[in-house]
Amino acid sequence: MQIEQVTLPIEMAQLPVNPMSMTVPLWGVVIFILWTIAVVVLLLAVRIRHLAKGGSAKDFGTPNDASLLWRLFRVQANLVENLPLYLGVVFLLTVRAITGVAIDSLVAVYITARLLHSMIHITGGDPTFRLISLVVQLGCLVSLTVLAVVKAAPGM
Repeated sequence: MQIEQVTLPIEMAQLPVNPMSMTVPLWGVVIFILWTIAVVVLLLAVRIRHLAKGGSAKDFGTPNDASLLWRLFRVQANLVENLPLYLGVVFLLTVRAITGVAIDSLVAVYITARLLHSMIHITGGDPTFRLISLVVQLGCLVSLTVLAVVKAAPGM
């Protein structure tokens, strides 16, 4: 059995980031996914408990901010709505090999605000703080997108 040597195209060989390394934006994806899974597990547990107490499946989609079931449903929906946006930004950053302290800082703020938004919603906290968290997230996503598109990748 003969093993062939694989060579990378010149463009990939010049990337400053090891294609196999985990960057801060990629760790953000991991955190985002794990948090989404945790919320889904919590939502399932609350749904099962609700049904076990004789509750109706119709209650799952009934808007009621006082209901943990409804708040978890909304948090899960928010996470599913926002994950593709964050994944798109990370894709742009990764394929263009855009890295740096500004990128890492914006990602850290985005993920922190995303988690904070979820926790405020789950606990039924002040919607004003949830809105502030959402505005911070949006600002981070817009900034990351601009940096991903405008900033020259190293070696270019």
